[in-house]
Amino acid sequence: MEDSTLNWARDVFDRISSNIQTVIRGQKKCIRHILAGFVSGGHILLDDNPGTGKTTLAKALAKSIDADFKRIQFTPDLLPSDILGVSVFDPSRKIFKLYKGPIFTHILLADEINRASPRTQSALLEAMAEGQVSIDGNLLNLKDLFFVIATSNPVESRGTYPLPEAQMDRFSMQLELGYVSRQEEIAILKSQKTHHPIDTLQSCVSLEDFLRLKSVARDVHVSELLQGYMVDLVNATRVHPQVLLGASPRASISLMRIACALALSDGHDFILPEHIQEVAVSVMAHRLILDSKARFSGTTARSVVEEILRSVPVPV
Repeated sequence: MEDSTLNWARDVFDRISSNIQTVIRGQKKCIRHILAGFVSGGHILLDDNPGTGKTTLAKALAKSIDADFKRIQFTPDLLPSDILGVSVFDPSRKIFKLYKGPIFTHILLADEINRASPRTQSALLEAMAEGQVSIDGNLLNLKDLFFVIATSNPVESRGTYPLPEAQMDRFSMQLELGYVSRQEEIAILKSQKTHHPIDTLQSCVSLEDFLRLKSVARDVHVSELLQGYMVDLVNATRVHPQVLLGASPRASISLMRIACALALSDGHDFILPEHIQEVAVSVMAHRLILDSKARFSGTTARSVVEEILRSVPVPV
């Protein structure tokens, strides 16, 4: 890959990241991972406490790219047709006219996705996995750039429905924002004293440039040794004594593609073991189901993946 292409790609990453950081402070690492997931073609689940900036981050990402953006506030009474769209009979023309739902967009914010019923949640499955939806028996393709960034609140249980394992597996990464430092929170207060910074945020990258960035990321080299390393990491979750259901081959694919995007953001046309290790927990942990004994003992999926990272040999 030419140096000019690498420099261009790194510049695009930096521009988007810097633009988002004018709104979201103290979350540089999380923004880096979200952009990597976005460029890789995957979908992101932001799972964190209320008020940590999940929705604002998703809006800032969408505004930074000159692309279509739609937001769905998930509620218990939301229906699949509210997401996909519906066909309505036109008596004057005697035909059914399709009114497309908000899923026909480039970037979709699924806000508080765990508040919707399983039936409505499943309406996203085909779209996230296949890039298409079925409406009245007809298959409709979504846009070339289709990205779902969903949010959920883990501390609330009343009126929520846990995401099924099949849908959790559709998310390339599960990320947490966490709380910022005292200094960063003071800066947030100052920046929002009179208005919210996101109201004046402008796009910094065109849709064409971003689509090109995704194409360039596919050309990042992955050696056979590192392919084997990623497969060994994922396979270790399947044979771990405390895991009932390990990560799927989809996890291996997501890990490789996100590592490629990270390498590109660093100006490399090849991935390093550090790129894989950086996102392994975020890519694999949410896909694991632990046995009851492990859960009651306080073991978490995150700690299992961290243990696997320490035990699986890194290729030299």
